[in-house]
Order: sequence, then C-alpha cells, then structure tokens
Amino acid sequence: MVATGGETLRRASTQRMFGARGWARKYELRLFVTDTLVVSLVMIGAHAVRFGWDPLVGVTGHASPAYWQVTVIVGVLWVLQLGWTRSREALVLGHGPQEFQRVVRASWNTFTIVAIVGFLTQWQVSRGYLLFAIPLGTAALAVYRAAWRTWMHGQRDRGELLAQVIVVGPMLTSQQMIRRIQRSRRAGYSVIGACLPAGHQFVDADMHDIPLLGAVENAAEIAKRENAEFVLLSGTDAMSLRESRQLGWELEGTGIGLIVAPAMVDVAGPRVSMSPVEGLPLLHVDIPRFEGGKYFLKEAGDRLTALMLLAVGAVPMLVVAALIKVTSPGPVFFRQERIGRDHEPFAMIKFRSMYVDAEHRIQELRERQRAEGNEVLFKMKDDPRVTPVGRFLRRFSIDEVPQLINVLVGDMSIVGPRPPLRTEVEQWDDARVGRRQLVKPGITGLWQVSGRSDLSWDESVRLDLYYTENWSLAGDFVIVLRTVGAVLFGRGAY
Repeated sequence: MVATGGETLRRASTQRMFGARGWARKYELRLFVTDTLVVSLVMIGAHAVRFGWDPLVGVTGHASPAYWQVTVIVGVLWVLQLGWTRSREALVLGHGPQEFQRVVRASWNTFTIVAIVGFLTQWQVSRGYLLFAIPLGTAALAVYRAAWRTWMHGQRDRGELLAQVIVVGPMLTSQQMIRRIQRSRRAGYSVIGACLPAGHQFVDADMHDIPLLGAVENAAEIAKRENAEFVLLSGTDAMSLRESRQLGWELEGTGIGLIVAPAMVDVAGPRVSMSPVEGLPLLHVDIPRFEGGKYFLKEAGDRLTALMLLAVGAVPMLVVAALIKVTSPGPVFFRQERIGRDHEPFAMIKFRSMYVDAEHRIQELRERQRAEGNEVLFKMKDDPRVTPVGRFLRRFSIDEVPQLINVLVGDMSIVGPRPPLRTEVEQWDDARVGRRQLVKPGITGLWQVSGRSDLSWDESVRLDLYYTENWSLAGDFVIVLRTVGAVLFGRGAY
C-alpha cells in the first residue's frame, strides 16, 4: 500500500498498457463493440419512429436509395468517424474532456457529410430522421462512455489500467510532478521510479516509496530495463537541449513513449499553440482574456438555462420550502453575503439547511475543528448546526437550487469558481487567489466535481484558478455532466 496526501492507494498492477496483450487494445475493442451497438440501435430507432417498420420507403429525389440503405450507410460512417476522430484512443480515456469532445466531433462530422451529400445529389433526406438520430445518438454515446469511464475509475483506484512511467528531471520539479500524478491516479499513470541528476536524491518524506533508478543521462537504458511505457521529462534544467533530443532518439523503436511537461503549468490546450524555430518547438501561451464574445454567450446561456430550470422546478421547490418551514422554525431561504466578480459583494440565496443560530455558533466550531489541511475554508462533517431535512438537502445539493435566482439576476454563473465569504477573502495571503474573482462564481465548478468539501484549501484554489484562466463552453458542458454524477452519489457533500 502507498500513502499519498492522506489517501491510501494500492500498488499499481504491472499489466502493460500497449501491445497485443495490453489493456488498451482490449478496452478499445470493447468501446468499438458498444459504439457499434449504440449507433445501430439509434439508427434503427430513428428509422422506426420516422417511417415505421417499412424498410423499403425511399428517399425523395432522382435515383435515390431506400432509407434502410441510408440507415446502414450513416451508421457505418458514424462508427468510422468515432475511430477517425480517435475517440477510442487509450491516452484520452478515463480522464479529461477530450474523449467526449471527440465523440461530439464525430457526430457533427457524420451529420455534415450526410448534409453535403444530400445537397450535391438533391436527395431530400428527412430532417426529422437526422435530427432524431444524431442528437439522441450523441447523448447515448456520451452516457455509455461515462458508464465505461466510471468502471475504468474503479479499476484505476485498484491499481489496474495504468501506464508505467519513469519521471526524469531535476529533483524539485520531479517531486511536484510525482505528487500530481499520485493525486490524479484516474489520469492513468503510475510512477515506477525516477531518474535525477547525479548526486541528487529526494529529501521529502512522501517520496520515500519512489525508487531512484539512476541518473538522467541513463534514462533511456533504465526505462528499457524497468519495462517502462513512458519517460516523463519533468524539466530540462538537468539536461541540455541536445541531451533532451538524444533521449528522444534513444527511445525510438523501443515502444516507450516520451512525455514532456512544459515549464508553465495549469494551462489548457486551447491557449497553447506551437511554432517550430530551427527544430525547437516553441509553445505560445495566449494571455487569458476575461471579456468578449464567449463571455456574452456564457451569460446568455446561463440566464436562459436558469429561467428554464426555475420554471420546471417551481413545484418541487415549493415542496422543499414546505418541508423546511414545517420541520424547523425560521425562514425558508438563507441569504449570505458572498464576493463575486471583481470583488463585488452579493447576497447568495440557498434553501436554509441549518438552525437559525448557526452563524452565532460558527466561531466555537471553528476553534474546535477545522477542515483537515484547510487554513481558510471552514467545513466539517457531522456539523451539529445542520437540521435533519438540511442534511438530506445538502447531501444531494438541493439546498443550492435557489442560486438559480442569482444566475438569473446576473450575480452568478451555472459553472464557475466557488463564491467565497468576505471573511475568507480577508484571510487570503496570496495575491494569486484573488484572480478567481475575474469571472463570476458558479453554482458548480471544477472544485465541486473534483471532491467539493473533501478538497484541501490549496487544491480548491488551484482548480478554481485553472478554471478561471482556461474555461470554455465545451468544458462547462462536461462539468455540468460530471456534476450530475457528483450530486447523485453525494460525493464530497456535507
């Protein structure tokens, strides 16, 4: 067993990722089979809903095919697109939004190709047929891929389905890289050792279980000897540009991949572009912008979504309000000052989940128990201030629903950083933390889908800062989907 950051992890399996017997090929085959099954069922269903069970009904237009042929062709094209967009590539499975983004791109490509062929041939393929099949199929693909991902997470928590990695580079950056990998085991990497500059060794206690395998200049030979699948270059301080290139050459033909960690961390792909200069790949990092067209789209989408959800949830919200009123004295809603975008205060609205004297008792509880590893954010399990109904509301985040009103009036977003209390802001001793307030706070966010109350203060800040500088509309959609899972299973909520 290996202890990392207070969490006990099982030793990783030695099963390899690649190769004829590797887990990647087996997993990709399973995805191919289920891709084919889902697409087939969706296309058959679309045909049945639009045309009944008559397979011979024809497409309108000169020399047009029958719809059963269109169903087969679109289905085959769709499955091929899922392969061509590399949505089943092992390196994007189990972690991050890329798998789902590629699934959406495959569906869009399929729709576009069919539309172009229909335009060029003047075949009038039923729009209802396509508009039923493509969106429904995309949603079905996303749901079952999420189910597979949940299964993969369980396997990786047990030390399976991991790639064996050797970390190579300076001591400090290597330590930081190893810690991040160990905290994110579901990303699919297992560190089996490290190569440091000659004469260097790890000094921190949490690195005692990481074997030092040799010096950085011998990394390629060591990786072959240890049967590693990747060499992760954590920094080039200990190696010249020529030596780094030589390492890549030495790994050629070995089946061992090379991963290079950039010096600038927590920067998402859309902000990074590459331009080669004399064979040197220079990474250009766009300065984050906090206004413009995508912010307008985000705000418009937030308000429209909040309006629709409030309309749909009006009756359930009345039921919750009645339960709160009947089971404990006090108001239905709890209003609390929070700090929003540009450090502007606003009144955040929640269903009341605590007794009315909760605010007066917080200092006593703060002295008795702070959240573990958290110097600023106060959270505690089994909080005695929470009512029985409130405990249920909190477990499934129902108490957060009235924040849709804050979204509707423009104080918050659906997705964003956690809205801090004024007392928390006053304790910030690092200027970087204030960058969270460059965007509107959210009802949900990376902090919520990554553990919510189980996160330490530093990890919560890191995730919020990452979101602030790298958010995208597609990323927001993925966070909302992950939030549904976090809410249903009550992960990190108390």
